[in-house]
Amino acid sequence: MSDQTESSNLPKPVTLGLEPSFGFGDRTGLATPGHVESMKRSGSGIQAIYPQQSIREMTRTNRTPQQVMDDALQAMVDSGWSGPTGADADHLKTTEDVDVTAAVGFTFFTIDPSDYVDAQADDYDEATVREKFAQIEGEVSWVDQYRGKSIGLDTGTEVVLSEEACQRAAVKYGTALNHALMLARHIEQVQTAAGNDHEIELSVDETEQPTTLAEHYIIADQCLAGGMKLVSLAPRFIGDFEKGVDYKGDVEALETSLNDHVVARHEEPLLRELVDFSRSRYETDRATYHLSATLDSALPPSEIESAVELEKIYLEMWDDVPAGKGFTYLGRQILHCTFGSVLTDERYGPLVHDILRQHPDTYREVLADHFVRHLDALQSGM
Repeated sequence: MSDQTESSNLPKPVTLGLEPSFGFGDRTGLATPGHVESMKRSGSGIQAIYPQQSIREMTRTNRTPQQVMDDALQAMVDSGWSGPTGADADHLKTTEDVDVTAAVGFTFFTIDPSDYVDAQADDYDEATVREKFAQIEGEVSWVDQYRGKSIGLDTGTEVVLSEEACQRAAVKYGTALNHALMLARHIEQVQTAAGNDHEIELSVDETEQPTTLAEHYIIADQCLAGGMKLVSLAPRFIGDFEKGVDYKGDVEALETSLNDHVVARHEEPLLRELVDFSRSRYETDRATYHLSATLDSALPPSEIESAVELEKIYLEMWDDVPAGKGFTYLGRQILHCTFGSVLTDERYGPLVHDILRQHPDTYREVLADHFVRHLDALQSGM
């Protein structure tokens, strides 16, 4: 971390290769001290990525790539972190997204070609798959090289690449894969011209239907064959990973730990206002997310007397089983996905930032507690 940027004395983010890493994502510009503290406490051996933000999140919070980078790196230094950090420009969809993030030193580029995925592909019958494939066959040249192959995994599972599986993969992901390879070539050109290294994650997780093993294999193989510096592939898993939710699916237990809204600890009346405001923005802000919550999923603050219950419903609990009065505990998802509207609102944005600045120890502590549990869980599964 001795390299310095030309514009400042802040450390320069590096590439991390295939080492396990964790992207934190500081949306407020004030959360990195808590992220650093969690890394110090966990001792997980996982590499940190402190500057991490998607173009969508930057737009919603009115922050620039330069601000995201500078805030995270400065807080990292101020918090005593001397190890390396990556920098993830998340969910990039266009060459313009690449250009603005590459210009300020991002090293890890997450390509999101989900706009080009055929979301209905898994529901097509075999005849429809053949018909759809015929329409794009000229754009997808790789089906013949996989048809009839069988791939054995270390787990004992055998991935069979039948003709239908290959054609369905082409229909579902063919156009998206072409777009991803185009963006990867652009990233290579931009970073090479600037004399900077880079690495790429391909994200196909923000789609409705799961990625099959055959599709996973083909996508990864084609990315590598196309020269993409791929270090990570995020498929769409079975079940639901939604905003504000650790995992929604067939699991025996789900631990929830979203205590990073310090406002609840120090300004209960303001929290009630924020929840009402978030509820008023939810139907608009949810448009770009895959979510389960509705406004009927949680009681409005006016019907919740206890501060403890308010915090439980809107900050801690995730439970899609109707409770008591016919509502469900999906409140934290309502609050989570409206963060951009809250942070950019003329009244609430400054109030939230002021409270976070007034209580840095509390903010750092709840963030550290939250992320240590995630880091330790990841370490136990490695």
